[in-house]
Amino acid sequence: MKLLLTVLCLAVAVSAYEPINNDYHNTIGVYEAARIKQAEESTDFDGSRIVGGNFANFGQFPYQAGLLINLVDGRQSVCGASLISNSRLVTAAHCWFSGGSQARDFLVVLGSITLYSGGIRIYTINVRTHENFNPRYLHNDVAIIYIYPVSYSHTIRNIELARGNDSFIGSWATASGFGRFTETSGASSTLRFVNLQVTTNEVCRRTFGNAIISSFLCVATANGRSTCAGDSGGPLAIGNKLIGITCFGHRGGCTLGHPAGFVRVSSFYDWIVSNM
Repeated sequence: MKLLLTVLCLAVAVSAYEPINNDYHNTIGVYEAARIKQAEESTDFDGSRIVGGNFANFGQFPYQAGLLINLVDGRQSVCGASLISNSRLVTAAHCWFSGGSQARDFLVVLGSITLYSGGIRIYTINVRTHENFNPRYLHNDVAIIYIYPVSYSHTIRNIELARGNDSFIGSWATASGFGRFTETSGASSTLRFVNLQVTTNEVCRRTFGNAIISSFLCVATANGRSTCAGDSGGPLAIGNKLIGITCFGHRGGCTLGHPAGFVRVSSFYDWIVSNM
């Protein structure tokens, strides 16, 4: 009986943890693609600013890429990515395969603050996901995108990969993407960014349990500001150093104050470099 009670207590403890949102395309990506497209189509854009006071800075995040994703079932989704050389980008593996949703191809958008217009636009089917990617727990959630070489400019430039043992705990980092960073924000047609503070993985484990492993990097969220409806696969950077790849959030949304999870780039530095 004592053993049975122990097992039951463990089961209750495990079930008390919140599940990681591991179905990105069906719960976020497809809806965000439609929302962003509608916002762009209904906005006057004069090439330098969003009319109505929303200023957009070209070249602020020259490593930022948008991904328009054609799924095999005919739907369209959206993700982010980071340019790491003139012909390679990194993103989240779940942007290519998320649960039951498989991508057919990526349209990579570079040098633009809008997703459906502007910039350099390159179709590719050349994507390599990590061989140990686990779509249920999002372990090893990293992929490399291969494109033909692009020319660098003030709006297109690569970002350095973090390496070594720096945990970045306590540091402030910037996440950027074409999606929303608060659940209550209105539709936006331009690139956004948010500053988030890196916290310990133990903070993440209090919410998500033992699914959080050392190759994740967690950030604290406050005032509903997070990457909850931003772009999976997009960058988390300190200056010109890529420290994280947007990976997961809480299924309940970003306004509850739960931490958000990123792929820790330094954990995959060797894999990324060896597959470039």
